[in-house]
Amino acid sequence: MHAPSAAPRTRTRRASVTRAVPAAVLAVAGVLALSACGGAGGAGSAVASEPTKVTVDPGNGAKGVEPGRQISVTAKGGELTAVTVTDGSGHKVAGALADRGTTWRSAGRTAPGATYTVQAQAKNDDGAKSGSKASFSTAAATDANTNKLTLAPGAEGATAGVGQPLSIRFDHPVTDKAAVERQLKVDAAGTEGSWGWVKDFDGSDRVDWRPRTYWKPGTKVSLKAALSGVSSGGGRYFAKDYDVSFTIGRSQVVKVDIAAKQLTLYRDGQSVKTLPISAGRPANATWNGKMVLMAKEGTIRMRSETVGLGNAYDKMVDYSMKLSTSGTYAHAAPWNASKFGRVNDSSGCIGMSDADASWLYGELNVGDVFEVTGSSEGTIATGNGFGDWNVDWAQWQGMSALK
Repeated sequence: MHAPSAAPRTRTRRASVTRAVPAAVLAVAGVLALSACGGAGGAGSAVASEPTKVTVDPGNGAKGVEPGRQISVTAKGGELTAVTVTDGSGHKVAGALADRGTTWRSAGRTAPGATYTVQAQAKNDDGAKSGSKASFSTAAATDANTNKLTLAPGAEGATAGVGQPLSIRFDHPVTDKAAVERQLKVDAAGTEGSWGWVKDFDGSDRVDWRPRTYWKPGTKVSLKAALSGVSSGGGRYFAKDYDVSFTIGRSQVVKVDIAAKQLTLYRDGQSVKTLPISAGRPANATWNGKMVLMAKEGTIRMRSETVGLGNAYDKMVDYSMKLSTSGTYAHAAPWNASKFGRVNDSSGCIGMSDADASWLYGELNVGDVFEVTGSSEGTIATGNGFGDWNVDWAQWQGMSALK
């Protein structure tokens, strides 16, 4: 017998309902699904990576930032691929990557009264790129927070004599001399030399770079002083970098014999011409020592009051060659014509006839050396003009702040 067939089932159709699911939820669900299928750490797993975070110090929008800081850019969760920093003039600020590409630091320091713009790009381990842009400004440069300087030689491309030091005189005291000296780079074709700190005649701080011996003629000399933003102490900073270059001319040394009352110009070690002179009388004897020709000033007014000699003289003097800050000159002195080669009777300068002074003036370069001997006076002070050559080499090296 056949079993009776089951009664047919009745199926009820339900209307389908579609609900909108946020895309973010779908994305997370997809990640979770992939993780579940693959298992923990299994093939096919996928983990959402975080973008690299780039930060700039000083921060974006900062104003009145203290000068003298380094600029730093840091990447968290990746590495920097490009960093460009420019100042308000559009000049690029040098710097370098460190810490395996996670940090960039500027080579120099921020200057007063400057605005800096930083653009940085980075990537994470998955190659995803990110970037950051920031700008900030430092406190304005004022007379109260900056230190200025005077360079010698000061004229770019000048020709100087074999005794000319590189000299930097500061308007205000320098308390961290080592920090300043580290920023001074001299390129002099392999010439051995050293910086030495001295007090200028007016009491100012000064640092000079001189070779071990007189310069070799034809040497090209350049100074790059990367001082922008460097602190000189006392709340003062340098507002800019400085550079200067010059070339050493022919070898010329003027040997002055006070006792013999004459001077001789030597060129390349050979005597060129000897001139009769009248130097300082015993009460105002001319300094001994090596003096570098500081300037050729032509016709100037010389007044005894300016050098502490009362009202002894007030004259217009021709062919004036400045040898010291305190007022030592070689110049024409026609009023002493009867005394040239016979009597030392000046107020401390080296006088000669108009014709001889004119000739010597035309032959010399700023930076040529006067070597004075035979006087009853002592040796001129190192900071009185460029008396650097009166210090022996070992002592001069010891005057560096980096000794």
